[in-house]
Amino acid sequence: MTVPVKVWVSVATALLAVLLVPPLLSPGADSGESSQVRSLRVLVPNAPGGGYDITARTAAKAMEDADLLRNAEVFNLPGAGGTVGLGRTVGERGNGKLIMSMGLGVVGAVYTNKSPNSLLDTTPIAKLIEEPDIVVVAKDSPFTSMQQLVDAWKANPGTVTVGGGSAPGGPDHLAPMLMAKAVGLQPKTVNYIPFDGGGELLASVLGGKVAFGVSGVGEYRDQIQAGTLRVLAVTSKNRIEGIDAPTLRQSGVDVEFTNWRGIVAPPGISPTDKAKLVEVFQNLQRTPQWAEALQRNGWTDAFAPGDEFRTFLENENKRVATVLKDLGLA
Repeated sequence: MTVPVKVWVSVATALLAVLLVPPLLSPGADSGESSQVRSLRVLVPNAPGGGYDITARTAAKAMEDADLLRNAEVFNLPGAGGTVGLGRTVGERGNGKLIMSMGLGVVGAVYTNKSPNSLLDTTPIAKLIEEPDIVVVAKDSPFTSMQQLVDAWKANPGTVTVGGGSAPGGPDHLAPMLMAKAVGLQPKTVNYIPFDGGGELLASVLGGKVAFGVSGVGEYRDQIQAGTLRVLAVTSKNRIEGIDAPTLRQSGVDVEFTNWRGIVAPPGISPTDKAKLVEVFQNLQRTPQWAEALQRNGWTDAFAPGDEFRTFLENENKRVATVLKDLGLA
C-alpha cells in the first residue's frame, strides 16, 4: 500500500518536534543542568525553639523570600546533643538535597557522647553566624546582678543550678564552665542541667527550676523585651545593642565567649551539588532579608564557605578537645 506524501510529512514533523522540544520538568524538580537549588530538606538536630532551629528556619525563610529557593522543608531530629542528627546526615551519603543546621554544640557533643561520627565526616557548606551567649534569670529571681549570682554560686555551687540549651561539651555548657573556673570554682562542682535547645531551657528558667540559664541571645530576645527574663551579663567582648546588661568582664568575670553556627551536607555529594549549595548561601549573604535577620537576632555575620569552613571545623575540633581536657571534662 502506498502511503500519501502528506502523511509522511506529518509523521516526520511530529518526530522532529519530539526530538527538538525538551522534556517537561515536574514542579519543583531539579534539573541536572540548572545552577539553582530549587528545594531542600533542612535537618535540625535539636528541638524546636533552639539555636539551630531558629537559624535554620530564619535562613530558609530569607532564601524563599529572596527567591533563592522555591521550597525548604525544615524538620527536627533531636537527641544526644545533635549527634543523632549528625548520624542521620552522615548516613545520607550522596544526598545533595539534604543539609543540616549545626554549630559549636555538635563539635563538643561528638566528644562527650563518644559519637562514631564527626563533623569532618560531612561536607562543610558554610559557616553562617557568630552569636554571644547571655546569662539569664526569671524576672522574679533574687539575683539582680552578676556579682550576686557569683557570690551565691561560690558559697554553694551544688545548689545554684545552671541550665543550658546544649549537651555537655556544647557552648551553653562550656560558657558556665569557663565562668566557674574564672571565679575560682572547680568546673566538676558545677551542677549543670542540659536541655535539648534553648526552647526547652526557657520553661525551666521561667519556672525557677534552675537558678540561671545560659543560652544564645537570639533565642530569648522576645522574652527579654517583654520583661519576663532578666539578663545579668553577656559573654561577648562588647555590650549588645538592645540588651541592658554588662559583659562578663565588666562584671568581674574574666571570660569572653562566642558561639557559632553553620551548614553541612552529607558526605559523598557531587561537586556540582556542593557548588550549588555553597552558592545559594553565598547569595543569601547579599540579601536584605538576611541583613535584617542578623540585626533582629543579634547575630554577627561570620560567613566562611566550603573548604574555608572545613579548615575552621578542623581547628574547632582540636580547640574544643583541649578546652574539655583543661576543664577536666574529657
